[in-house]
Amino acid sequence: MSMFKYIEVRPQAGHPISGERSADMRGWRAMVLAVTGVVLTASCGYGAAIHAAEIPQEQLVGTWTSPAGTSLTFSKEHTFTGTGFDKVKAMADCAHPEKLSNGRWAFYISPKGDGLIVPDETATRGNDLQLSFTEDPTCTVWVYLYGNYGDTEDPSMCPTEDPDAGCPPDGYMKRSEAGTRS
Repeated sequence: MSMFKYIEVRPQAGHPISGERSADMRGWRAMVLAVTGVVLTASCGYGAAIHAAEIPQEQLVGTWTSPAGTSLTFSKEHTFTGTGFDKVKAMADCAHPEKLSNGRWAFYISPKGDGLIVPDETATRGNDLQLSFTEDPTCTVWVYLYGNYGDTEDPSMCPTEDPDAGCPPDGYMKRSEAGTRS
């Protein structure tokens, strides 16, 4: 006689160790996947759109500065001057960003309403714009306008390659109180 007794344990149908999947487990798994998809979409794909600030040209005109030392002054004639472009990560592909100092700006619009956007100097408002430099016409930079949950009263701008990626902490530009209106 053996001193050990063996007990056969059979899990109930639907129990996780039974190898069977219950309808409840499939439902929870589907719910977790759906919630994860929504969270990732909101944080990655649409994060910039949620915080986009559509501002009028009158609010753009003036001087904007960043803690990194970049300064941009926009005029109503769609020209700009600036300094410190070598500190802007989005301009890394431009030849000699330290020598760039002026150019033209335009809001992006969707002329056909199909979501495809192009820069257009006739646009009078927008939530992103393009900078093109006189010294290097091949160098263009996308600037995204952000607000605190779309707030247009105190917007920030971010020269960026991808608005979903955001800006480095010292890359956001704010309107300067001492800024001049041209």
